[in-house]
Amino acid sequence: MKTNFIIRGLGMYAPERVVTNVDLEKIVDTSDEWITTRTGIRQRHVVAEDEAASDMAYEAAKKALANAGMEADELTHIVCGTFTPDAIIPSTACRVQEKLGITGQMCIDVQAACSGFLYAMQTARGYLALEPESKVLVVTSEVISRRLNWEDRTTCVLFGDAAGAAIITTGEADETPRIVDVILAADGSLGDLLTVNGGGSAHSYKKGETVGDEYFVQMQGRDIFKHAVRNMVGISEKLLAKHGIDKNDVDVLIPHQANLRIIDAVGRKFDIPEEKVFSNIDRYGNTSAASVPVALTEAVETGFVKKGDLVLMPTFGGGFTWGAGLIQF
Repeated sequence: MKTNFIIRGLGMYAPERVVTNVDLEKIVDTSDEWITTRTGIRQRHVVAEDEAASDMAYEAAKKALANAGMEADELTHIVCGTFTPDAIIPSTACRVQEKLGITGQMCIDVQAACSGFLYAMQTARGYLALEPESKVLVVTSEVISRRLNWEDRTTCVLFGDAAGAAIITTGEADETPRIVDVILAADGSLGDLLTVNGGGSAHSYKKGETVGDEYFVQMQGRDIFKHAVRNMVGISEKLLAKHGIDKNDVDVLIPHQANLRIIDAVGRKFDIPEEKVFSNIDRYGNTSAASVPVALTEAVETGFVKKGDLVLMPTFGGGFTWGAGLIQF
């Protein structure tokens, strides 16, 4: 018998501090016009000095639990997607568990960069298939501002900090929102096009050494654009074909919020009209693994996504990783 996976609640959090393009003009050689026309980004949120990934994840998790009408101690698993964890050890998932005031749950971090939410959601579906009575918190949180070289105008203007969360359980066949399916993929041979190498075992530091450029996000934007659009479209077509769904039956497209040009290109190549594409990149920038759940939460809260809608969520991230998810509301 097929297992049905239900999203019981959604939540998101963005730090209070907002950094506009005009603010960036004061610290790096760029302009509001340059950033807006090339990326669609007008502002982004940046964490406070005492704020970490687990703090944002905790806030998003609380909202998702409230939205689901659940208490934290009902959870059985916590899956956290992030490439900017609080620490190498302990996991950010364990920190979130601690902040929620609960113990005993299985906690794990998943690292798939901007594809982190779909990778974490698929991980949750695996646990639920094995243990159908489980209640899984999927939370993604990124503090990218601390992995940015604020003197590099090609990267520092693109990213923001945020967290998104979903509570996933099994359910009846007629319950919604229902996760129809998720398909994931990766190509490690392209990994060097988008990196944060510093601090890893291949690029470690000795005590007293200066942190170099390798500690921060480094990317080859033009090559990434090409692969991102092609793979997001391709895997979306594969997902729909698998379930015999015509692209005209997709009611809402919520792609990874990386760049407005990428979002527009995916929509055009997929023949999805602009009014069916949800974007909030102008207010948040690229929040990596938090991008899709933040956009999904806002789309639901604002009524952009309505009951009965079929929502397609393609994503692409460092690794390279990519994937597509389909949700029936």
